[in-house]
Amino acid sequence: MPAGFWLGALLALICGWARAQAPLELGATPHVALSSHLSYYHDTTGKEELQAIVQRPGRFMPLPSGSDAFGFQSGAFWFHTRLTNHNRQEPRWLLVQKYALSDRIDVYLRYRDGRVVHQAGGDSLPFGARSIHYRDPNFWLVLPRDEPVDLYVRVQSQSSMQVPLSLYTPAGFTEVSRDSQFGIGIYYGILLALFVYNLVLWLTLRDPSYFWYLFHIAAFGLVLFTLNGLGFEYLWPDSPWLADKSVPLSICLAQVGMQQFARTFLGLRERWRLGDRVGLGMIAFFVVLGIAATQLPYRISTPIASAAVFISIAWIAAAAVVVMARGYKPARLFLLAWSMFLLGTGMFAAIAFGLLPKTFITTYGVQIGSALEILLLSVALGYRYASLRNENERIVREAKQQLEHKVELRTAELRNALGQLGDAHARLRESSQRDGLTGLYTRTHFRDAFEPLLMQTRDSNRPMSLLMIDLDHFKQINDRFGHLTGDECLRWAARTLGQALRPHNALLARFGGEEFIVALAGLDLKAASAVAEDLRLHLRDEPCDAHGQQIRITASIGVHQVDTQRRRGIDAALQQADEALYRAKADGRDCVRTSAMQSA
Repeated sequence: MPAGFWLGALLALICGWARAQAPLELGATPHVALSSHLSYYHDTTGKEELQAIVQRPGRFMPLPSGSDAFGFQSGAFWFHTRLTNHNRQEPRWLLVQKYALSDRIDVYLRYRDGRVVHQAGGDSLPFGARSIHYRDPNFWLVLPRDEPVDLYVRVQSQSSMQVPLSLYTPAGFTEVSRDSQFGIGIYYGILLALFVYNLVLWLTLRDPSYFWYLFHIAAFGLVLFTLNGLGFEYLWPDSPWLADKSVPLSICLAQVGMQQFARTFLGLRERWRLGDRVGLGMIAFFVVLGIAATQLPYRISTPIASAAVFISIAWIAAAAVVVMARGYKPARLFLLAWSMFLLGTGMFAAIAFGLLPKTFITTYGVQIGSALEILLLSVALGYRYASLRNENERIVREAKQQLEHKVELRTAELRNALGQLGDAHARLRESSQRDGLTGLYTRTHFRDAFEPLLMQTRDSNRPMSLLMIDLDHFKQINDRFGHLTGDECLRWAARTLGQALRPHNALLARFGGEEFIVALAGLDLKAASAVAEDLRLHLRDEPCDAHGQQIRITASIGVHQVDTQRRRGIDAALQQADEALYRAKADGRDCVRTSAMQSA
């Protein structure tokens, strides 16, 4: 590399070291982040005392790239800065280590007269040993006015070495902690609301997917409760052992819930047996790791559990992709939800290993991602039940075509499923409005929708037209190629008409047999005739590919403009459009004809 590069790097290192060695002047600002003012030394043995550290200050270096995250490291880390308090009103400042999982933190204040004040904290000590009862380790510092004081902080932990130190005045800490607690309260409020809501659904439906969803919410909530220091604060304040073991245990518990929920939601046992066996293997691994974590040192169990989270979540996402590719539509929402969680958890774990800097997004990414994931999973559960109901309807239809005793059995299952699904009536109504062959609206729905559409055009003083479409010589297609090919031709014609009418916001329905009906709001007879001609050309110009046969299809179309000011209903309008259609047939088919301009 050129000499200029190395010179620039050396200058940057010297400037960072000089900035870290310069005293930090404390004034009226109520909050100071110390990362940019700290220098550090890594004691790989973890045995050096303060006296040896003070005697060799040259070993301290500025934080690498200003980052206070070092990943999983052995030994102890020493941090140093010099403080000068110019704030006349605040002789006491609160030092907060904004990472709740550090095992042992020793804080030394070395005054100008050589006096040293020592405080200890971290989750290896009971929670009551902290200066104030707060989820992050904290220490009161007495800083005489205008007197330089050396601050040494020694951190030794089997957890990830993250040391985001900050100084607060009492008022500044009150304000920041209030906002932080408010944000945490919102997050756990969302979790609690979703837990209660889905608990009611599970008690009502007794569906195992809801149970494992509840297990997932509770277990992951416990993970974050532990990682944020709230578990040590509220659940086991007098048990450093449990505070130490709760991290790998809660991670394993959460992963068991995630894997089991994924298995039941995606139906891996029925849709992908290999994936189901891999999921069971994952569950067994986390059960064994959770049991072993009660005996293994934290520095071994937690990195293994954290790394396994990546594999576990990536596997769940892969399983969702496979099941989605096999046609299971609810897997789409499931995959979207899991992607949010994977992104948030990935950022959090990357911080633990020192791969990403601590920012608002990376620090709170796991909360943001998990909240979105849990919300989307709740929606996905509802969508899954809608799909299950549709599947039950299909089974019932097939059963009716086979055996009478199966009809009774499947009908009972359908009633049971409909009792579990809150949106069954809406779905059934939607299915009744669609033609089973073409997917278009039925003739009955067209009649129901026509009257409101007619009233809208009448109120807005706009024209309205009807198109009656009949596929020419369709009986010959059925006779020559068979009814299955004829059905495929009907579906093709329905798709072609739907695509061509999409820009016109038309109401399209299958009228019966090979006939279709179209209502065009806002178009007069001339404009509607142009649309009809466009439809005729779309049908004629491209043959239908049905079961390997290239079949050319033409259509006769009748056009009628409805007199919106006269209240004669739909039947008169249909009669006029039908007469125009018969005129098109009489004129040789494959053409468009309009009705006489008269009231409808």
